[in-house]
Amino acid sequence: MKKIVVLTGAGMSVESGLKTFRDADGLWENYPVAKVATHEGWEADPTLVTNFYNMLRKKCWGVQPNEGHRLVAKLEEQYDVTVVTQNVDNLHEMAGSSKVIHLHGELMKVCSSRDVDDPRYQVTLTPDNCEIEPGTKAGDGSLLRPFIVFFGEAVPNISLAAEEVQEADILIIIGTSLVVYPAAGLLHYAKPGIPVYLIDPNPVRAGGRVQQIQKGASEGMKELSEILMK
Repeated sequence: MKKIVVLTGAGMSVESGLKTFRDADGLWENYPVAKVATHEGWEADPTLVTNFYNMLRKKCWGVQPNEGHRLVAKLEEQYDVTVVTQNVDNLHEMAGSSKVIHLHGELMKVCSSRDVDDPRYQVTLTPDNCEIEPGTKAGDGSLLRPFIVFFGEAVPNISLAAEEVQEADILIIIGTSLVVYPAAGLLHYAKPGIPVYLIDPNPVRAGGRVQQIQKGASEGMKELSEILMK
């Protein structure tokens, strides 16, 4: 069975109605990113940050996967598929994808602020219990914080993602630029000569090895599925 790695970014979830932000200087849901998505912001006002992600979770639970997410999941009928996503939502999992690597963390989890990666202190939240009271402590006595990779923090799963890309027979990139980390870096790990498909509604200077489908995530995946699911 051939292996497909699907690398997804913000453009994957836009059709589901999720707003995105692009950089540390921007606004996210009208909040300065520096205040809600950096370690310095967390240290300065953990209550603000906790309440911000509580709000995001409540919004996210009302969002459904789009056709693009569902078609990515459907690839598993004929391929060994790994999704590597820059998105913190769980729409790929909701659509049925069974192997998802989150580069930037997961909105639906909270963790120890002393040791983010210690699974003993990671808690997965549910729709009925998606808010954390500011000041709530993890099992190690530190404050519970969002399980999100803040700007400036290391991306713990980047090596795992690179290993997956190295093993891919086909690489699909959806909704993320080829000139922005981490997509640009991960592309270099792909084996020479494998098919690389880029789905993006905007024209991208992608180089000779990349075949672009200039459509949004859902329409682009429909076109690509017709090629791959013969």
